[in-house]
Amino acid sequence: MSPFVQHTLARPVQFQGVGLHTGATINVTMGPAPIGAGVRFMRSDVSRTDPRVVARGDAVCQTRLGTVIGNSAGVTVATVEHLMAALAGLHVDNVVVDLDGPEVPILDGSCAPFVALIDRAGRRQQAARRRYVEILETVEVTDSGKSAALVPSDGFAVAVEIDFESGAIGRQRIDLVIDEAAFRTELASCRTFGFRHEVEALREAGLARGGSLDNAVVIDGDTVLNPEGLRRADEFVRHKALDAIGDLHLLGAPILGRYEGRRAGHGLNNALVRALIERPAAWRFATPPKERMRAV
Repeated sequence: MSPFVQHTLARPVQFQGVGLHTGATINVTMGPAPIGAGVRFMRSDVSRTDPRVVARGDAVCQTRLGTVIGNSAGVTVATVEHLMAALAGLHVDNVVVDLDGPEVPILDGSCAPFVALIDRAGRRQQAARRRYVEILETVEVTDSGKSAALVPSDGFAVAVEIDFESGAIGRQRIDLVIDEAAFRTELASCRTFGFRHEVEALREAGLARGGSLDNAVVIDGDTVLNPEGLRRADEFVRHKALDAIGDLHLLGAPILGRYEGRRAGHGLNNALVRALIERPAAWRFATPPKERMRAV
């Protein structure tokens, strides 16, 4: 896998799963896309208006329970962050995602099933150079003691800190240089999480109908309710790092920079993406450092 050129899937791959919020079974086909297409969703259940939703930062229309993107016709696709993270982690630039419902299936709550699906489809190099978003100046957003920033760096790294009152989580921090190997081994299998009282409140509001111990880590007070326990002692902060990678991939290109998040979530991540876009002097499209060195 050359880091210098774009990639798509070698062949289509199909899967189905439950939507976290609707509880409905959703069928999905991921397939190859042309050079420069980026990540595009197609709602096959929508026929009377534009069913296409492009995955980009300014398409985000809701971040309360995950990242939701939409188009000008009001068509939306929810819970895109885990699939976006898998595409970023495995360097898949161009793909079309056809689905017959309003959200990407939650599967097991991590990226691991999406990684397996991409591996099953295979990846194909395309005859075009890959562009990177190179961070030139630090950009930071804050909100009530929470923060998210992108800082100049020669490669892509994530540093994430979380702090919860629950003894099951407490304060956790992770700092990783991200390449494909690190994504696969350090982050991909880490699941989303939530608190029992929040899940119950969401269900009373008609949300989280598909949530279960099969697709999330659920915490009650200081106790993890999942019978199998955690996949890693710090699975919580690792999943937050995974979420950040998916949210940042809505920039439409891999990043040469360091992400630093403190108690950040989807909303702050998208605010960071928008803040970067609005500061053109803080970034530029560039080729990766190794290719620049090779050309000298």
